[in-house]
Amino acid sequence: MVIDFSSKKGGFVKRFLRFFLYLAGGIALIGGLSGCVTTPTPSIPPTTPEAPPTQPTPAPPPLRYQPVAWSALPGWSQDTLADAWPAWQMSCRALLKRESERVVWTAPCQAAETVDPNRPDAIRAFFETHFQAWQILADNVDGTTTDRGLITGYYEPLLAGSHTQDTRYRYPLYPRPDDLLTVELASLYPELEGKRVRGRLVGNKVLPYFSRAEIDRGNPALKATPLFYVDDAMDAFFLHIQGSGRLQLPDGRVVRLGYADQNGHPYRAIGGVLMQRGDIARENLSMQTIKAWGRANPNALPALLDENPSYVFFREVPPPEPGTLDARIDGPIGALGVPLLAQRTIAIDRTLLPLGAPFFLDAIDPDSRAPIQRLTMAQDTGGAIRGAIRADFFCGTGKDAGERAGKMRETGRLWLLWPKGQEPEGRT
Repeated sequence: MVIDFSSKKGGFVKRFLRFFLYLAGGIALIGGLSGCVTTPTPSIPPTTPEAPPTQPTPAPPPLRYQPVAWSALPGWSQDTLADAWPAWQMSCRALLKRESERVVWTAPCQAAETVDPNRPDAIRAFFETHFQAWQILADNVDGTTTDRGLITGYYEPLLAGSHTQDTRYRYPLYPRPDDLLTVELASLYPELEGKRVRGRLVGNKVLPYFSRAEIDRGNPALKATPLFYVDDAMDAFFLHIQGSGRLQLPDGRVVRLGYADQNGHPYRAIGGVLMQRGDIARENLSMQTIKAWGRANPNALPALLDENPSYVFFREVPPPEPGTLDARIDGPIGALGVPLLAQRTIAIDRTLLPLGAPFFLDAIDPDSRAPIQRLTMAQDTGGAIRGAIRADFFCGTGKDAGERAGKMRETGRLWLLWPKGQEPEGRT
């Protein structure tokens, strides 16, 4: 449910939120109810119930862009750019649908229509002709500047699932509940564009939505019927973290699940909990070691999972039409609304970097220790992806991709490719 503030219910919620912001300076409400997977907690100054919020003191810029020559991108001349071309076409398709983006993207996207995708030299000439490369730099708290940040990996899980619950398939995956309330804060204050809170309306009270612990205990008040059931609690949990995946049903069919919404609670990494408790050493922390701990400690697992109150709801995604670009890519749907191409798409912090844009990535493969230096498209976001030099590299689908993604935690660099003649978004 999205609140319409012109309605009677909307008017009540609006007054309630203003009053709550007045009492708590906005921080308690948003800390308790926020958790949109793609949006960080906004900081709202104290207000009176009637007056609009005062403008906060501008914070130091979180990033800077430095223009560089193509030769400054390590591995640019060796990269097979044609491998990224389908992802670039997907970005164009999504960006041109957005009126606010057309002024930036119309020219390069139209020019791309004349490029022969079977000619690598034509693709390279296209990017070098129509784009300027900008290295992303971040300011540290001590006043120094860095060009390096954290690069992690993610993947699309493949789980065993069923439409019906039995002794094997015990763990439910829910759709978006009917009573999940989403309040777009821009409806209250335009400067909070893109920020939202979630909860549920109970009588005359807006309450936080149910936490993971409350949902996993079979809360009878949850207004949702499971879409599917899976056979492993840890796999279900990591499906929530990835935000999408595939299920193989008992009859052999494979269905795809996409992100539908989230309960509004903040994400907390259970790996950090295990590390703080001394159960897993920092240098050994990975998805694999977390799963191993969970399977070795089944009785303690529910309490560990409860440490992360965030809970994701899913929707079944129809298969792509045969012969289409979507079918060629056949990846999970990212935050940009297009399927993700394995090895050529990344998730970024959309509050700092432009979603849909091309980025050149310089990182390290966790297995071979060989460089990953390639053109990617920023087509996704994630709750843990925060910062200017921060990316989550989409490794693909299934077990092998999961193994690689689970081990990927490397230092890397990013360059934004931005249309020539335009100033990069967020440039300082």
